[in-house]
Amino acid sequence: MTVTDSYVAVGLMAILGILFPLSQFIVTRFVRPVTDSANPNITRSYFLPGYETDHSLYPRRLSTYECGSEPVGGAMIQFHFQYYWYAIIFLVFDIAFMFLALAGTLTMTADVADTSSQSYQEATTAMFIAGIFLLLMSLGVWHVFRKRGRIYI
Repeated sequence: MTVTDSYVAVGLMAILGILFPLSQFIVTRFVRPVTDSANPNITRSYFLPGYETDHSLYPRRLSTYECGSEPVGGAMIQFHFQYYWYAIIFLVFDIAFMFLALAGTLTMTADVADTSSQSYQEATTAMFIAGIFLLLMSLGVWHVFRKRGRIYI
């Protein structure tokens, strides 16, 4: 198997990954209802000529929906950055798990009986790098907990 043969599948998946959403955008552009330029309360579709809806009976359609409750106040509020540290810590542990899974996969395939084998060397290197990565991630989490979420930009 050549390098070109290996990348044919990757290229096909990349082309499909681009064409599938792009085709959906194009289809929905012509099928979805759009507002009439003469009357903004009426929506109609290009390919569905019988589909025409008058939205003037629904004055609340442009308001914010909050679980069935009447919205109170404006939507623009001050949101402190300190609440994002929960999400950041989750991402840290999520990425750390990916590296641990990779190191574990290399360790499972290692030949423990022969310490001079290539798989043993790869597993040792992978565990060493995963340990350094976990140490750096732990230092970052320790730093965030030390600051107690008071991160100012």
